[in-house]
Formats: sequence, C-alpha cells, structure tokens
Amino acid sequence: MAMRKEDIRRIVVRGPNWLGDAVMCEPALSQVRTLFPRVDITLLVKPAIADLLAQHPAVNRTLVYDDRGRHAGLIGKWTLAGVLRRHRFDLAILFQNAFEAALIGFLAGIPRRFGYATDGRSLLLTDPVTVPSRTSQRHQVEYYWDLLKPLGAQGPASAPRLFVTPDESAVIAKRLADAGIGSSDLVIGVNPGSTYGHAKRWLPDRYAEVVNRVVKEAQGRSGARVGVAIVGAKGEEQLGAAIADQIKTRTVVCSGQTTVRELMALVKRCQLFLTNDTGPMHVAAAFKVPLVAVFGPTDWQTTSPFHVDAQLVRQPVSCAPCLLRECPIDHRCMTEVTVEQVYGAAVQHLPLVAPPSVAEPEPPLSSVSSPSLAGVTVFLDRDGTLNVDTGYVKSPDDFTVLPGVGAALARLKQAGARLVVVTNQSGLGRGYFTSKDLEAIHNKLRLVLAEDGVTLDGLYFCPHHPDDRCNCRKPARGMIDRALAELQVDLSRAYVIGDSIRDVEL
Repeated sequence: MAMRKEDIRRIVVRGPNWLGDAVMCEPALSQVRTLFPRVDITLLVKPAIADLLAQHPAVNRTLVYDDRGRHAGLIGKWTLAGVLRRHRFDLAILFQNAFEAALIGFLAGIPRRFGYATDGRSLLLTDPVTVPSRTSQRHQVEYYWDLLKPLGAQGPASAPRLFVTPDESAVIAKRLADAGIGSSDLVIGVNPGSTYGHAKRWLPDRYAEVVNRVVKEAQGRSGARVGVAIVGAKGEEQLGAAIADQIKTRTVVCSGQTTVRELMALVKRCQLFLTNDTGPMHVAAAFKVPLVAVFGPTDWQTTSPFHVDAQLVRQPVSCAPCLLRECPIDHRCMTEVTVEQVYGAAVQHLPLVAPPSVAEPEPPLSSVSSPSLAGVTVFLDRDGTLNVDTGYVKSPDDFTVLPGVGAALARLKQAGARLVVVTNQSGLGRGYFTSKDLEAIHNKLRLVLAEDGVTLDGLYFCPHHPDDRCNCRKPARGMIDRALAELQVDLSRAYVIGDSIRDVEL
C-alpha cells in the first residue's frame, strides 16, 4: 500500500553508529524535517551520536540506544522495542543498515519501516529500498540522501552541518587559554589516530614534521601567533603526547580528554586541520574548517570531505582501498605518503584566516570592567523582528529570517543573555493555520538560528483571537508570567525587543 504522508504523525529515525557516518547522514536527517515539517521526529542513536546531534533543530527528541548497557542482548532489544512501542510511531526511517535496526522496528510494531534492503532484512521492512550499485561510487552523504528519494527528496544533497553553542565555545576558549593559546591566535588541529584501526593512521613523526613546517611558514607569512591542538579518542593519549613532544610551539594534547561536544567546539576553533580519514575529519568539514586529509586503506571517493575546501593526500597503490583495520603486508598506502606531499597540501590553505573576534574567557567578577548580560533575559517579538512580516506566516515556506538576526542573537548569547520569544499568533484563532503549521514554522526558526550557534531558552505564543480578551495576547503579560514561572526570569533585568507599539507597551 502506498504511503500517505498526511497520515504520518510520529517518525523515529535510526541514525548511524559511527561519528563520521552520523555527520555524513546529517543532510538526510535535516531533509526528513523538510519532507515532514509538521511531524514529531525522534532520533534513535547510540550515546556518542546522541551527543553529536544534541539539540539538532530537525529533531523533537532523542532516544539513546545503550547497546552496552540496558539494551544489550536479546532482552535489551526487546526492552528497547517496548519503549518504541509506547511512542506509537507511524514510520521508522532506518539509516543504520544492520539487520537489528529492522528487527527492533519490527518488534516495536511500527506500521511502516523504511530502509535499504541490505543485511538480509528485506522481509522485516514494509518499504525496502534497493541498495545503489557498488559501481555507482556514490558518496556516503549521497547514499543516505538517496534513501529519502522515494519519500520525495529532490535535488542534490547539501553539505553536512553541525552546531555548537556559545557556552561550549567558551569552554574550549578557556582550555586553550590555559595552554597559552589566546583567542586571536591561529590554531592548527591535528588528528593522528583512528578508532577504526591502525591501518588508517599516517606516521606520527611525519605529522610532527609537517606541523613544525606549517607553523614556521604561517608565522613567517603573517607574523601571527600559532598554537597546536591534538585531538583523539580514549587510548590515543600516548600517541598525542609523542607528537606534542616534537612540536616547536605551544601545544595542547586533548586526546581522550574531551567529550563529543567539546571535540566539536575545539575542531570548529581551528584554522587548519590535519587528519586521517576519521570522524573528526567529517566534523571539521561540517564546520567548514580548511583541512588536509590523508587517505590510505579507505575509499576517498565515498568518504572524503563533502563540498568543502579540502586537500586529499593519497598514494594510488594497487591494494587500496582494502578497507581493512590492520594492514596484512607493509602498509604501503600510508608509508609511501611523504612529508612533502602533506606539507604541500597544507600550504595550499595559507595564509590562514584569523579567528573571528570572540570574548576572552570571563575574568573573576571582581575584575570585570565591561558590562555583562549574565542574568539578563531578552524577550523577542517574532514577526517583523526576527523574520519578515508577511501579515500571517502560514507555513515554513513563507518564513524568512531577517538578515543579521542570527549573528546579533549570537552576540547576546555570548554576552550571557537568555533569549525568549513571545509572539501573538491570532492566525490560529482565526483558522488561518493549524498548531502543526506553527510548530513547523518554529522548527524552521530554530534550524536557522542554530546555524549561528543560537538556541532559544523559551518560545511562547498566544493562539487566541483578539476578541477572546485573553490574558496572554501582548501587551497583556500572560506569556511573561509563564516565563517567570518556568524559567525563573528576573524581571528587573529583562528587556523587550520588538517592532510594534504592543511590544513597547509590554
């Protein structure tokens, strides 16, 4: 039976398990929201991926698949299926290709189960999709995107995007400052490891030599101070320290010492990123960080950085790509990659672009000489203030955020302010649009603001017709009172930004 999209109210999206795969799946995840703007979307992923995509604006909530804890084994799978069953999902979209992903959806009784017909799971899917031919050499981003074409996805896949908050960036700024790397310094990131296996690792001594040469060249061209940040997973601390010992500038080793969110903020802070083909490479690509990626046993045609300014270095040896975790012979795909090749690729990115001006980590209160917005709440009108006022915005397609809004709100957040939207939406009471339409519009608002690292602390709307004489339609203070109760707002340190007399009166 053909799927009627208007019958779909709740969707669960099973995301990939690996960090890099999850980044490459992000355009498809965002496309699910575009295809189903009024639907409740839940993301089901393992813990690290839940952190990676935390508060993603396309998602209403995240369920964590703890396959090493409460969801381990057959009993754990049955427990997870029970959790999904209680959510009464109408559709499961399975970007994860394993048999168990389809089995859990089947056990959960989800009526429509949509995914690639792979790993022997076709009978468990109500809507199996033919796997693209291996000869097509489709990039992994396009592989995930193509899964949605039967649901209406059109055009080329967009580039992956990730989001961090100003607070997360501030934590990393302090960590770098503690290592002597200031907010105006250039930062070169180095990712020498690989949790997938040693076969993907370029030689650590060569990484150190390239870094030293790039630092010298960058300082010679611009005179800027340059610091180095080494990243990696738990178990790679010794590898990071061995490289740091050979680097002749201020270096901080963060291998095994960052959460996923901290890793994202640290990678975003870099002006150049040197890396193997691993998850952090895709994180850097999602933040548009200039990068050099060394490829060995993996297929550069399917997992290279997507739609970004990246320099790839590889040796076209006959045995690559083999996709093996450990090399059974002489590791020629990596040992034949020279320092000169990687250095030559890195200097293509010079001169490095200085980081945007950001506030230094806050000093103790006793030494603060400039005003801070900590403890301040800014109430924001919506139509005409954040977005173009078209009279009545009835759908996400009609909703356009005004230029500069994201950057301006980011500055408020960086200064410590809380942001709360309060908006009259009498179009609901007049029957011009539905509550689902309004939810879809606000999902788009959150998605656009997230591109500038902005998350709203609250969003309240009055749904009533003006004739209802409610206590929440501005300039009445019902929405403010809700914020006061739910967010503990200090009204003596609160402001309203709006474009109408109602906002002034409020």
